[in-house]
Amino acid sequence: MFLFLYCVKLPISVRVEINLLLLAVTVLALVTRLYDIHFPRAVVFDEVYYGQFLSLYMKQVFFIDESGPPFGHMVLALGAYLGGFDGNFFWNRIGAEYTSNVPVWSFRVIPALAGSFCIPLAYLLVVELGYSHFSALGACVILLIENSLIVQSRFMLLESVLIFFLLLAVLSYLHFHKARNSSFRWFWLMISGVSCACGIGVKYMGMFTYFLLLGLTAVHTWQLIGDRTLSYVMVQVLVRFLALVVLPVIMYIGFFYVHLTLLYRSGPHDQMMSSAFQASLEGGLARITQGQPLDVAFGSQVTLRTMSSKPVPCWLHSHKVNYPIRYENGRGSSHQQQVTCYPFKDVNNWWIIKDPGRHSLVVSSPPRPVRHGDIIQLLHGMTSRYLNTHDVAAPMSPHSQEVSGYIDFNVSMPAQNLWRVDIVNRESDREIWKTILSEVQLVHVNTSAVLKLSGASLPEWGFKQLEVVGDKIYKGYQQSGMWNVEEHRYGRSQEQKERELELKSPTHSDIKRNLTFMAKFLELQWKMLTVKNEESEHKYCSSPLEWITMDTNIAYWLHPSSNAQIQLIGNIVNWTIANLALVVYCLMFLTYLLRRRRKVEDISQDSWEQLVLAGVVCFGGWAVNYLPFFLMEKTLFLYHYLPALTFKILQIPIVVEHLYIHVLKSPAQRKAFGGVILAVLCSVYVSYHNLSPLTYGQPALSSDELAALRWRESWDILLRKR
Repeated sequence: MFLFLYCVKLPISVRVEINLLLLAVTVLALVTRLYDIHFPRAVVFDEVYYGQFLSLYMKQVFFIDESGPPFGHMVLALGAYLGGFDGNFFWNRIGAEYTSNVPVWSFRVIPALAGSFCIPLAYLLVVELGYSHFSALGACVILLIENSLIVQSRFMLLESVLIFFLLLAVLSYLHFHKARNSSFRWFWLMISGVSCACGIGVKYMGMFTYFLLLGLTAVHTWQLIGDRTLSYVMVQVLVRFLALVVLPVIMYIGFFYVHLTLLYRSGPHDQMMSSAFQASLEGGLARITQGQPLDVAFGSQVTLRTMSSKPVPCWLHSHKVNYPIRYENGRGSSHQQQVTCYPFKDVNNWWIIKDPGRHSLVVSSPPRPVRHGDIIQLLHGMTSRYLNTHDVAAPMSPHSQEVSGYIDFNVSMPAQNLWRVDIVNRESDREIWKTILSEVQLVHVNTSAVLKLSGASLPEWGFKQLEVVGDKIYKGYQQSGMWNVEEHRYGRSQEQKERELELKSPTHSDIKRNLTFMAKFLELQWKMLTVKNEESEHKYCSSPLEWITMDTNIAYWLHPSSNAQIQLIGNIVNWTIANLALVVYCLMFLTYLLRRRRKVEDISQDSWEQLVLAGVVCFGGWAVNYLPFFLMEKTLFLYHYLPALTFKILQIPIVVEHLYIHVLKSPAQRKAFGGVILAVLCSVYVSYHNLSPLTYGQPALSSDELAALRWRESWDILLRKR
């Protein structure tokens, strides 16, 4: 929005307005963010994390990132694609030197551009809130030389992209709200909705600002409904709903559509997904399962995979080892053959579906399909033991029944090996059991126990495999009690030795089963929300309380042979005055609120509304992007605070202008206050200048400076350096 073009009349004449201040801060932002971004030519902190996904995008290999949606990864991948990256780089450690095929500049240019354009967006946002261009310039100067924002913008990271879309969303909505007579008004509302979707698509943190914007929209819409001078009110309400709710939802789903369309090949994260999802990918499981018989029949040879991915995906398994006669706690077992859940493909995962009324272990011609409600026996292919459960406590879950491969020890423990097939996702009461597609519960006929993965690991005698139990109090349709047939063939061998050879041979075919996009989207979304990586302490992790005073830092990169380094550390002067501005705003707001309650109006109604709106955007933006982290059980880092910091910095010029205009009355006070502001801005620059070796990684600090460096006193120490 540097240029404003106006068509006046025929013959057409054009007037061009150039905001030189806006142009200047934009150029300076580009310089501070883009300067020498190819340095260092090595992996910097979380580039090792995002780089793995870039390589998978370039090779179109499926992956799942539990930490967030795919749009942010796709933005980074766009830069890699435009730079000609082929995906061949081993992302194994921070500090690894990039090889010649890695376009470092292309990796980093999009985050750098996003971080640069945050500066003019901040300028326009302050102006849109009704404050002067001088205040907007002050906000830009502070953001321009905020060291932490510069560092985060110069590498292949996502925070600068997130902040860009958050600022654009808020700015566009405010412009829409104020431009009531503009023909482009609804365009700005659409831009706001698009930006909200992109912000959420980059990181789920974007939802905090999105909910704040929805709350502000709800208040404005409520006021709109009460305005009897307006026509077509319901149309305007509907358009707001479509632009800020429906459009972001459609775009969010669209991000996943592009993601799944691009990544059609089997990859390292396949096993987190269902068998049907895996079979829809090229290679991997699809090579094994393509063309398998669709209908499970009596005599079918199958592997049964649990629908649960906790703690890991696994297959129903047995082997020629019995349960111990007694466990370590003194409880006894049946001493029958172990049945477990094994997280790797193995020949001992194969079972045969047998008709209890017949002796045949092969599929008849024509095949007799197994249907919902049928009674079956499951015979272990390699050991010929029937799947059995009985009134014996499970080894690790004594409240549940033990599941075993039945051995007749000629004692008073008869076989109880009949199971009823319950197809959970059936469409009719006599539906046929389908390979991959059917989600099945196996219900024990004698005890009504459901075959279930308990999630507990067995001790050494069970080879650390996962425990399978019969749960008599199982309720609902929990994934731990649901199974699907993954690999399937029609059995042709009645003899044991021939059957063993048959089980060891691979299946090949040429038919491919595809899930619908919505089925894949819903499954992937569910996995992202429910499957979390184990969180562990990190050397540079921190708590939200440490962020306020910047009592923490992150070493992003250290040169292997010199003292050159890059640290994520903020401009201490900026952080201090931002905290002060936050406190001053709260005191002003509460004071005005109480005095207005007493019918004392120190400022006009317009000034009051302007101050409240600025507080909603800036104070509210800080609060919603900061306070939720106190409730999160995850490893947190200083960079999580940067969106909140951006909104908090925007509060500074707003408080300063309000004090200057409405609180300081005499010229002497204003003159002194102006001198203080100038001194503070000079201090901001000096702090930026002294921290620049840690922001840009050059020049290298001396050994004495490093030995003296203490992050809580970084300002004083680095100031003495110069």
